[in-house]
Amino acid sequence: MTIHQPIASPGCGCDGQDMLDTLSSIDDGLARIAAHVTPVGRTEAVSLCEALGRILAHPVRSRALVPAFDNAAMDGYAVATPALSGPGPWALNVVARVPAGQHATAALGATAAAAARIFTGAPIPEGADAVVRQEDVTRIGDVIHLRRRPVPGVNIRRAGSDMAQGETILERGRRLGPRDIAACAAAGAGVVRVRPRLRVALLVTGDEVRKAGAARDAAQIWDVNTPMLTAALGALGVNIVASAHGADNPIGLARQLGELAGQADLVITTGGISVGEEDHVKPVFSELGGETLFSGVAIKPGKPVSVGRLGSTFWLGLPGNPLSAYVTWQVFGGALIQRLLGETARAPARRHVVITAPIQRKPGRCELRPAALTGFDAHGREVVSFAQSIHSGRVGCLPQMDGLIFLSSDTESLPAGALVEFQPFYPD
Repeated sequence: MTIHQPIASPGCGCDGQDMLDTLSSIDDGLARIAAHVTPVGRTEAVSLCEALGRILAHPVRSRALVPAFDNAAMDGYAVATPALSGPGPWALNVVARVPAGQHATAALGATAAAAARIFTGAPIPEGADAVVRQEDVTRIGDVIHLRRRPVPGVNIRRAGSDMAQGETILERGRRLGPRDIAACAAAGAGVVRVRPRLRVALLVTGDEVRKAGAARDAAQIWDVNTPMLTAALGALGVNIVASAHGADNPIGLARQLGELAGQADLVITTGGISVGEEDHVKPVFSELGGETLFSGVAIKPGKPVSVGRLGSTFWLGLPGNPLSAYVTWQVFGGALIQRLLGETARAPARRHVVITAPIQRKPGRCELRPAALTGFDAHGREVVSFAQSIHSGRVGCLPQMDGLIFLSSDTESLPAGALVEFQPFYPD
């Protein structure tokens, strides 16, 4: 397997020369989120049946040895191999029957030719050191006949072979999936302490926006951002405490933003963050005493994207055009929520892929294009296809796409077969 190093460029990937004075790079924006956003302080205890998708606030440690005792790995007969003298075959009396959940009523000595009928998961009788599969013996009445000497330890699960008592099974910051919950249950952790579900409020601006499918006139558009972001947030298991249509005047918007900040850990707005006369969100945020972490990123699409803090509530300002909103949500939204939840896994990681067609573009900003994984080339490298141009308001292509390719700010052309960085959509 060939390991490719990150693709470097003289312009560092996201900061075209004409943007350096006013715009952040993608990496700088992510670094500011990492430096200034801390997990919410609340925690709660939940049962494993309620823990799917939650973020661990405390490590999980095994309460006992797992398994707690030596037990049979399959149905068969427990034997003491020192009692098998000579070259065989051997005849052994069946002196006990040990189902799962019960203890043997008789021990097996090192000299007497005896065996115990045993079932998967049952404790190994005292003196036994091997379990012979039932398919490998011939039983006549209460006597079994062995033709081959079993290896000591065969088909026995040893106590503690899976987990030691006190062993850390999962570190804090882990998002719990079915495999994690299985490990917690095996470790005896029926209740785990997790971060609370993040409280998120949505505020979608624009007088022209109408609910999807509702009646509209020739100057109005259907709302894409509310259902799109509601779905993306729902897949992350957050609690959407409010979803509002923003007022298109500073006074009304200030009232809404202040009220939502009092209810949520994170307020997400769409639209109103550019520099036009009707873009009120950033001025209102500042007037309310908001602290801006960054505002404007050398990225295409989505240049106006902003992140800040209003008291103890964080703010993510996404562009109004839906593709721009989705792209910037993918880059910054997931990172912001992961930090607020204390999630340690950074998903999804970028990886290198091969482009199927040449690219010609205007350099200046880092460009992110939706792309579809189409298979592998002759060298086993993943291959992607993509649109030759992107439009910030078009989302019709998204269902066919798997993620984003990153085209660095100084890239003007790339040949077919070139390597680019690819970030899968998250959550998918």
